[in-house]
This record gives sequence, C-alpha cells and structure tokens, in this order.
Amino acid sequence: MLIDAEEYQRVLGDELRKLRRSRGWTRKELNQHLQSEISLQTLATYELGTRQCSVVRLVELCVAMDELPQDLLAKVHRRVFVDEPGRVRVDLRKVVADASAELLPLRRWAEDRLRQTGEHGGEVALDLPALERMAELCGLPTVDLIARLRRYASR
Repeated sequence: MLIDAEEYQRVLGDELRKLRRSRGWTRKELNQHLQSEISLQTLATYELGTRQCSVVRLVELCVAMDELPQDLLAKVHRRVFVDEPGRVRVDLRKVVADASAELLPLRRWAEDRLRQTGEHGGEVALDLPALERMAELCGLPTVDLIARLRRYASR
C-alpha cells in the first residue's frame, strides 16, 4: 500500500479543521486551549495540510478538542485509503448527482438510502456481492460499475 504523504497531510488538516469547527471555535479560541503557544499561521497551515504536524503536536491538538488521536487518525485513514480490501467506498450524494440513464437503479437506491439515513448516511462501503448485483441492475459489467463508482469515492 503506497502512502501519498501530501494527500494524507491534506486530509489530516481537513479533519483538524472540521473538528475545530464542530466545537464552534476559531483558531484563536483553539490556541487558547493548547498547552503550548502556536501561532495562528501555524494552525492555519496544519489545517490546510501545507505543514506537517509532529505526533506530539497532533496529540496536543486532539486533547485540546477532546478527541482521541487514534479516532482522528482513523477518520483520516478511511478517507485516504478508500479502497479497503474487497470494498469500494462511495459518497451517495455524488451518485445521486449523476444523471446518466444507466445508473438510474443505483441512483434510486442512493436517493432512498439518503432519505432513510439522513445527512450522516452519505458515505457507504460496498462489497463485491453488492457491486455485482448493482451492476446487474444497471446492465453494466461489474468492472465498469466499480470504475465509475471510484470517481464517487468519499473524500
């Protein structure tokens, strides 16, 4: 498994920003909760993914925001490595937005799933049997459907 360091850093920054915003904090407010002094510019570059964050600094940021570091890294890992063995991770909102006729059965399923699960159900990991059945319903070879769905990967 190859690690794209830039992508990983960008996603880590995005997750840090989401976490801070979920607390309703500005960067300045986050800074006030940290043990050590960090410039607002440094916080911004962490969130943009343009500066690498040390492990100790990452733990400090997580502790300040009451998040377990391993939980934050698990979110990052899931987003970066969308191709879990035997699964394709898909953002259903992107499937719903595809107006192509051959994906109509899949689009209807995605719309229904989003209605049932609400905002938090937009991301699913589909296994091979589910992908084979969906490909059959859409009249597509499974390989072609998988290739299309990879474009709708959750990111």
